Amino acid sequence: MSHSHSHHDHSHHDHDHAGHVHAPKDFGRAFAIGVALNMTFVLVEAAYGFLSNSTALLADAGHNLSDVLGLVVAWIAAVLSKRPPTPRLTYGLRNTSILAALLNAILLLIASGAILLEAIQRLMHPEPIASMTVIVVAAIGIVINGATAWLFAGGRDDINIRGAYLHMVADAALSFGVVLTGIGIMLTDLLWLDPAFSLVIVAVIVWGTWGLLRESTAMSLAAVPSMIDPASVRSYLCSLPGVASIHDLHIWPMSTTETALTAHLVTPGGNPGDAFLVEACHELNHRFKIGHATLQIETSPDVHCSLKPDHVV
Repeated sequence: MSHSHSHHDHSHHDHDHAGHVHAPKDFGRAFAIGVALNMTFVLVEAAYGFLSNSTALLADAGHNLSDVLGLVVAWIAAVLSKRPPTPRLTYGLRNTSILAALLNAILLLIASGAILLEAIQRLMHPEPIASMTVIVVAAIGIVINGATAWLFAGGRDDINIRGAYLHMVADAALSFGVVLTGIGIMLTDLLWLDPAFSLVIVAVIVWGTWGLLRESTAMSLAAVPSMIDPASVRSYLCSLPGVASIHDLHIWPMSTTETALTAHLVTPGGNPGDAFLVEACHELNHRFKIGHATLQIETSPDVHCSLKPDHVV
């Protein structure tokens, strides 16, 4: 649907700060190392799970496998988000990072459900395990998952990278729980410690994942990013010299690190000129990290704009 505003003066200014700090960082090496390390560990952990008759290790290996898949999804999205725009994909493939963050959150919750089911079955039917093997393998898992999480620690402002980070932290925590469980069983022969601690870990994973799921879902629906207060943005635009009112204000994420804005500014005193628009876009980027702003100037407050009512999108 197109909207025509030819009946009044308007000016557009598009200001894109592709090189500013909010641009996606390159985590390609981190993804490559993380996938290689964790895929190797999944194979080793699964093998020793069978050898030691440890369903805890097998469940952890399954969870780690889901996280490797999550890393691959996040890696693909990080690569695709750097693809240049096309006439049809005018933003490129930046929003694949949002979809990847959403998929990562879903994978984490599915993995948590699998661990929960395994823990309940183990509570009902405890089985003896080779405690020392479990302790050693799980301890190696702590090191590998902790090191991988560290690789992504610098990108937690990007929810796609944060999803990968949370995956690895959750895995390290789960491996730590398995170590403690193995030690506890070795000292006390209380087999229920294994599934009981698994339930605690599931709760921790779900608690940490819920925020990622909520935020990535909101971003996929083009909601204003959580770190931006839309009322403050509106207040700033209304405070600009010569601006009598604003309407058709929209703020949405182009990717997990980039934000766009469009708005109509009513300036009865006439078109304020390019310098006004350049400064306004600069401040939007500086104050709110909105790097892709398009502002339309309307000089007559009496002329009807079809997009003026708030309920019109």
